[in-house]
Amino acid sequence: MGSVEHGAGSQALLLQFLTVLLTVECYNSSLQPMEVYVDDEAKLTLHGLQQYYVKLKDNEKNRKLFELLDLLEFNQVVIFVKSVQRCMALAQLLVEQNFPAIAIHRAMTQEERLARYQQFKDFHKRILVATNLFGRGMDIERVNIVFNYDMPEDSDTYLHRVARAGRFGTKGLAVTFVSDETDAKILNEVQDRFDVNISELPDEIDISSYIEGR
Repeated sequence: MGSVEHGAGSQALLLQFLTVLLTVECYNSSLQPMEVYVDDEAKLTLHGLQQYYVKLKDNEKNRKLFELLDLLEFNQVVIFVKSVQRCMALAQLLVEQNFPAIAIHRAMTQEERLARYQQFKDFHKRILVATNLFGRGMDIERVNIVFNYDMPEDSDTYLHRVARAGRFGTKGLAVTFVSDETDAKILNEVQDRFDVNISELPDEIDISSYIEGR
C-alpha cells in the first residue's frame, strides 16, 4: 500500500542489501542487543519476507491474534508489545488459552531472561512475547512469523523486529496490527523509507510463501 488506506500491490520486497555494518558487543552474562548501523543511503530488504497489516481496534487485538495463531502454520513466533505490563498480561493470556508461550522483558533479572531465551532457542516454547529488548540481535533460527501486536515507535525498530522472521534471505511472515492514525503514519514511513509495499492481510496466505520447503 502506498498508504494504509490504499491496500493491494505486490507482496515481494524489491530491494537489496547494500551496506550493512554490524557492530556486535558480546556479553556472555547478559542479553545485550546487537547494534546494527545502516548506511543512511542504503535501502534494506529482507528477501522472502511477506509483510501485511491488519486494521483493528486495540480491544480487538487478542481475538485476532488467537485467530491467526490457530490459522497460520509456524515453527516459532515472536510477538512484540510496547510495555512490560502488556508483555506479562499477553503471555499469561496465551498460556491460559493453551498456547505454548513465554515472555521476555526488562523487568526480569538477567539470569531469568537468559534462561527463558534458552528455552525458546531450544524449542521448548514456540511462542515468545517480548518487548523491544528482544528486537535486536537475538536471532532464533526457527522463527518464521513476527507479530507487531503494538506498532513499533519508528522504522528502525520495525526493521529490527521483523528481521527476526526473515534472517538473511529466509522465508518469513510479519503481521502488524494498526489501531490508530499514529500506527498508520509509522507504517507508511516504513514503506516510504524501504520502498516496500505492505498490504492488508488477505483471508488466505500461501503457506509456501512464509515457510521453507513448503
